[in-house]
Parts: sequence; C-alpha cells; structure tokens
Amino acid sequence: MVKNSVLICIIFSVVFLVIATILYPGGSIPDKNSVGFDWSNNFFSNLFLDKALNGAVNPSRIWALIGMVFHSVGYGLFFIHTSRKIPHKHTALVLTSVGYINMLLIFLITTPLHDIMVPVSSTLTMLGLFYITVFILKTKMFWLKMFCIVSLLIFYFTLYLYGAGDWGLLAVMQKVTFFCFILLILTIEYFTRAEDFLQNKTD
Repeated sequence: MVKNSVLICIIFSVVFLVIATILYPGGSIPDKNSVGFDWSNNFFSNLFLDKALNGAVNPSRIWALIGMVFHSVGYGLFFIHTSRKIPHKHTALVLTSVGYINMLLIFLITTPLHDIMVPVSSTLTMLGLFYITVFILKTKMFWLKMFCIVSLLIFYFTLYLYGAGDWGLLAVMQKVTFFCFILLILTIEYFTRAEDFLQNKTD
C-alpha cells in the first residue's frame, strides 16, 4: 500500500473525477445551455460548483471533491517520495516542502479561493518538477529527459494561457496537462531509483 500509494491515489482520483464529469448537468463558458460535461469547453473547476453553469443543481460536486482529495494527496506523496531518491539536501527539502504544501493548496482549488490557489499551486508544482528535471538531465535516461522537457513546456504553455485568459484553448490544454502530468509522475515514481541519481550526489 505504501509503495503504491501514489498510483492508488491517482486511480481513485481519476475514477471519481470521471464519475463527476458523467453526472455534471451542463453549461460551459461559451454555452450556458450545453448538456453534460464537454471536455473541450468545460473546466474541472465547473465540477466543484454548487450549481452547474446552466443553473441546475450540481450532483457531481461531491464526487469531484473526493477526487481532488486523492489527487492532492497523490501529487504530494509523489514529491515526497522523489525527495528521498535525490541525494541533495537542498533539493530534498524543496521537494518535501512542495509535497506537503501542495496537498493543501491543490484541494483549496475546489473552494472560493480557486483563482488564488491555481497560480500558487501551479507555480509550486512547476518548481518541484524543475528541480526533478535538473537531476534527471544528469542521468543516462534519455527518453525520460525528453519527457520531462516536453512536459515542462506543456505546463508553462498552459499557465501562459491561464494568464492570457484564452479560455477556449485553455479548457483543452487543462486536460492535456492533467493526463501528461499523471503519466510523468507515474513514470518517475516507478522507473527511477535512488541509484540513478547517485552520480549527482552533493551536500
């Protein structure tokens, strides 16, 4: 259970969020009268509302909240687990801090603090991923190096869209980023070991 805690949290998170999208009554930013959850127009944040954007009572909210609990814990555990693999005190401290702080911040995205928590949590996540990428770039895992670089570019582009207010493309990129990050953290969680980073050991 402990060894696979990140995977377990992600599986539960995805299952509950998918259930929430199925139960979402409807309504999106471009079309308040749309029916159901549109993956290209709706945001996950729409699932956390008491009432859907079309005005109907939102039964998906409780499922989405449970999903975000597992989501936040899973992401937090990932950074904590990775901090134990990298033999660098400063990096380990940063990743551990990102892990514990993001457990709270990611869940707060579901509250009225959403607009504040999104950039803060995203910035912390990018910081943690940047530290991890720096060490992966020093290993011999070429395919993982490329994956980390591409993922960072995708994440930064998504943040740019959020800042620019391009809601149409952002709705799509949110899903791309979500599933890309899931794949990335599972890859790092299961395909890297402490031995991979020993050549970078420094105090």
